[in-house]
Amino acid sequence: MKSSDLHPWSVGEVAARFDLPTNVLRHWETVGLLRPPRDAAGRRRYGEDEVVRIAVIQRSKAAGMSLDQIAVLLDDGSAGRHQVLQQHLDDLDRRMEEMRRSREMTEHAMGCRAHDIATCPRFRAGVDDVLARF
Repeated sequence: MKSSDLHPWSVGEVAARFDLPTNVLRHWETVGLLRPPRDAAGRRRYGEDEVVRIAVIQRSKAAGMSLDQIAVLLDDGSAGRHQVLQQHLDDLDRRMEEMRRSREMTEHAMGCRAHDIATCPRFRAGVDDVLARF
C-alpha cells in the first residue's frame, strides 16, 4: 500500500492545512513539482508523500529558491542537482552577510543620537560597500 493510500486528503484540505490557495497547488502540479494521484472520480488525493513534497517546496521557497531550482532539487534523476544546490548555498551565504550588515546598522541606529541617521559617520560606514558601486 502506498503512503498516499493511507491518508488521502483533498486539494482543499491540503491547501487549508498549508494556508495556501488551491490554485497554488494546482500550479505546482502544472509545472511538475507535484503529481497527486486521482481517485475514481478524477479528484486529486494527496497522501503523505505529496504533503512532504509541499513542505519541501514551501521551505525552499521561503529560503529563496525558484520553482525551477526546486524542480531540480526534487528530481532524483537530475544531473544538475549539486550545481543548483551549490548556487543556492552561495546565494544564502551572500544574503546572510547582507542581513548581518543590516542588523549591525539597525543596532547602531537604535542607540545613535544623530538626528539624521544618514549623517552619522559610523552608521554611514555600514553602506560604504554599496556607495562604492556609485
